[in-house]
Amino acid sequence: MIPPLFAHQEANAQFKVEHPRMFDGSDPGTGKSRATLEAFSRLKKAGLADHMLVLAPKSILRPSWSADCAKFTPHLLCSVATAKEKDKAFWPREQADVYVCNHDAVRWLAGITLTGRWVLVVDEFPAFKNRTAQRSKQLAVMRKQFDYRWFLSGTMNSNGACDIWHPAFLVDDGERLGRQFWGFRTQVCEPVPTGPGGQYVEWHDKPHAQMMIADRLKDITFRVKLEDCLDMPENVQRVLHVELPPKLMTQYRQLQREAVLDHDSGARISAVHASAKTNKLLQLCSGAVYAGDGTYQVFDTSRTELALELVQQREQSVVAFIWQHQRDQLVAAAEAAGISYAVIDGSVPLIEREKAVAMFQAGKLRVIFAHPQSAGHGLTLTKGTATIWVSPTYNAEHFQQFNRRIYRAGQTQRTETICIAAAGTAEEQVYEKLNGKIERMDTLMDLLCGLQDRAA
Repeated sequence: MIPPLFAHQEANAQFKVEHPRMFDGSDPGTGKSRATLEAFSRLKKAGLADHMLVLAPKSILRPSWSADCAKFTPHLLCSVATAKEKDKAFWPREQADVYVCNHDAVRWLAGITLTGRWVLVVDEFPAFKNRTAQRSKQLAVMRKQFDYRWFLSGTMNSNGACDIWHPAFLVDDGERLGRQFWGFRTQVCEPVPTGPGGQYVEWHDKPHAQMMIADRLKDITFRVKLEDCLDMPENVQRVLHVELPPKLMTQYRQLQREAVLDHDSGARISAVHASAKTNKLLQLCSGAVYAGDGTYQVFDTSRTELALELVQQREQSVVAFIWQHQRDQLVAAAEAAGISYAVIDGSVPLIEREKAVAMFQAGKLRVIFAHPQSAGHGLTLTKGTATIWVSPTYNAEHFQQFNRRIYRAGQTQRTETICIAAAGTAEEQVYEKLNGKIERMDTLMDLLCGLQDRAA
């Protein structure tokens, strides 16, 4: 039995059918992949499309796209083409309806001429926001082979107004935001000097940049908020302020003041410039500092001990770690405490990630320790009720996406997001900047919703 579409998914699918070039900016957890598969199915049935190419984060090729295709559109044959399997999975092209590849697949797809009528879907399109990146250039070459181009993401502009220019160019060939990046940047940003000479500048959004972008993209953007379309239990987000142990705080002040820190082992840590010092201060708050060769010196373990205490106080949790030492310490502490766990990061094969998700959802794991870049998209972990950040991240997209692993469709319990930060340190400043980025993303999304409502 295939459950019917939710009302917002039906509206989403129909919007895609009627808009060959479009953005789907709906929140994570609203079922964008199912609506997309349904829209393609309708195009195929009407004889308007033959195949669909999906470019998505590697971690969700099977757990999200392949699984949803089998569950909701079983009449469509889906082929997952990873780098090792591309020859087997992608050829001949006529055998499958839906081909799912990771973002970097454009490196070997760009030189291929596709036969038939194809739909291009780019899931989590901010991966192509950098116009000078190799995969962005290659997708720009490929785009003209697709009459239908659907770009999906709930985090459209995590770092500023300029993030949206290249995805918009890939969608509509520059019709709405212009064909030249430099002209667009001049319209939405202003230069702010950061050093001597005109070459040292940062580009900051102008006050009305978000409104201008929303006004130009509103006719091709579909957007629903999770809370507006589903009856979701409450989610509470809070920063858990902690005091660094006295010795660690003394070491923090020394590193902050002198850019040099001595470890008990005799190793000396130094920061050669301001950004390196800030990064090492953040590392020190987490309990360890890295050398240039990738090794680290442990100064304190109280942060990971606190994270594990929070895990033990809850039924099932998802813990975000930023650095390798946090993963190593969390795993060691969980094993010592007899807590069932799994790890999801770049070192874990896809098949193991899928097993971890299945075991967690079956209640066989107490916690998943995950790097937000590896587990921030597409995974459903609704058995969990808490997302715990051991340390802050600057990346607003990773933060928003990772928090939506438990707070999404299928969640039946109250959830919480706990962000650990040391009082009086750079960690508090990181969260302030992060909140600014999130506010900017929310502003654009809210403007798009408002303009769509008025247009309707």
